[in-house]
Amino acid sequence: MTAGRLALVSIAMVAAFALLVPQPTLAQLQLTPPSVKPAAQAKPAKPRPAKPAAKSAAAKPSAAKPNAPSLAATTSAQPPGPPGVDRAYGAYQRGYYLSAFFDATQRVKESNDRAAMTLLGELYADGLGVPNDDAKAAEWYRLAADRGDPNAMFALAMFNIGGRGGLHDRNAAAALLASAAKLGHAAAAYDLGLLYLEGHQFPQDYVRAAELFRAAADAGNPEAQYALATLYKEGRGVDKNPAEAARLLAAAALADNTDAAVEYGIALFNGIGVTKNEAGAAKYFRRAALLGSPIAQNRYARMLATGRGISADPVAAIKWHIVAKAGGLGDQFLDDFMRNQKAEVRAAAEAAAKPYLQQIAQARY
Repeated sequence: MTAGRLALVSIAMVAAFALLVPQPTLAQLQLTPPSVKPAAQAKPAKPRPAKPAAKSAAAKPSAAKPNAPSLAATTSAQPPGPPGVDRAYGAYQRGYYLSAFFDATQRVKESNDRAAMTLLGELYADGLGVPNDDAKAAEWYRLAADRGDPNAMFALAMFNIGGRGGLHDRNAAAALLASAAKLGHAAAAYDLGLLYLEGHQFPQDYVRAAELFRAAADAGNPEAQYALATLYKEGRGVDKNPAEAARLLAAAALADNTDAAVEYGIALFNGIGVTKNEAGAAKYFRRAALLGSPIAQNRYARMLATGRGISADPVAAIKWHIVAKAGGLGDQFLDDFMRNQKAEVRAAAEAAAKPYLQQIAQARY
């Protein structure tokens, strides 16, 4: 899952915690920040976008439609759904991929259904129910995109950016994102906003980026909410507005956007754009700590060590300090705090940190 990186905005500095908080970059083929979940797609009746994974250029895909599988091959078909429910997407969402392939193929043959074409592209892109074939996936996405399906446009843009299916045209990707964004595709609007921040594909334009982020944020996209909050904090493309930044961070944090949870916790701790609430800050730091943020783990450890906003707990404080340190974030204050504790406290903390350290090691290797 690789692609070029796009810097979102300059890094925010927090006075009380004196810590640089990372901002979104285009580090994934999904055009999402490195620590941010991929933008969710509308469900039901629409497939999620193709999973990014760079592949070597494949042979030019044939425009011919695949033959429908025989009825004998669909023995794992899903039970009949209620009237009016899209069988193909219902099967896809429930894991009956071969049945979804069969139903989507039938719909394409009968009515050239663009949503069914997009679903076939998704099945080929991910190798679900059929062998992975990026060339066929790209062809199905192209057919659906030509018929106006925004999900297909988005997926085809991702193929161009990631070099899948023999596609490598970033200009075409930008055009596809723009077309999908005009049709209300939130993830496409967000990703297009990142391109305007980068200033390579287009002239850098913070105002346009903010407009695109706002459209996606209003549609509930947490990555866009976080990105727009960052612009409001710094006054880039919009008037500086700490209260609006805090509101957007809170919304993104509720959707488990890790970076947003960290920054909203900082806003609460310092009372920036929101009423100061150290106890509330501790809750958000804990949430982000459990999601794997070394920054949150460090800040939560400090609060546990000092008893600010939460009852002091030396064992938990040292545990989170150990975990944050393993994640690359050291802290001399917490090193000294740990050194001054009794041996049994340090031993209990090390035992409590062990499962987290194992997870970190597994993620690295």
